[in-house]
Amino acid sequence: MILASQSPRRKELLSLITEDFRIIPAKGEELLPEGISPKDAVILLARQKAEEIYSEYKNEVILAADTVVAINGQILGKPADEKDAADMLRMLSGTTHSVFTGVCIITENGELHTFADETTVQFHPLSEEDIRNYVASGEPMDKAGAYGIQDRGALLVKGINGDYYNVMGLPVGRIYNEYKPMWDKLRNNKT
Repeated sequence: MILASQSPRRKELLSLITEDFRIIPAKGEELLPEGISPKDAVILLARQKAEEIYSEYKNEVILAADTVVAINGQILGKPADEKDAADMLRMLSGTTHSVFTGVCIITENGELHTFADETTVQFHPLSEEDIRNYVASGEPMDKAGAYGIQDRGALLVKGINGDYYNVMGLPVGRIYNEYKPMWDKLRNNKT
């Protein structure tokens, strides 16, 4: 199996299911059509990544994922700079937003499976000092929506509804349970 991601969080989460995988990150540019919904966007991005890696590794199972934060239908990706991160955090302050993770699995015989998982996250109201301190930590810079729930970003979160691991970038419970036959097959091929 190949994980088509360089995210250390996705590597950590996939290892909850299996240790038997390699990491080969997709390198293609992430392109989205204008006006696409957050759910469709993450499925499309995950599929683009998986297909890129599958084109070179046709006899392996490929798993790719992409995560975005969305509020009022607006997609918040990774911030471009500190000002962008602060603007995103102001937008999320005191509100409830959605985190979507799209997953694409391509089996060794080319079967393509996609889905998107949604978790809603409610933020505490954030002061300008809260935002300034969090941005200064550097943590928001490589994360969709400018926060990571698993790190200091947890201090911003009032509550969640849905899969916590989906917010981290990989809904492992759903992946494991919906694809149990695939995991069994991979284990059996190893022995």
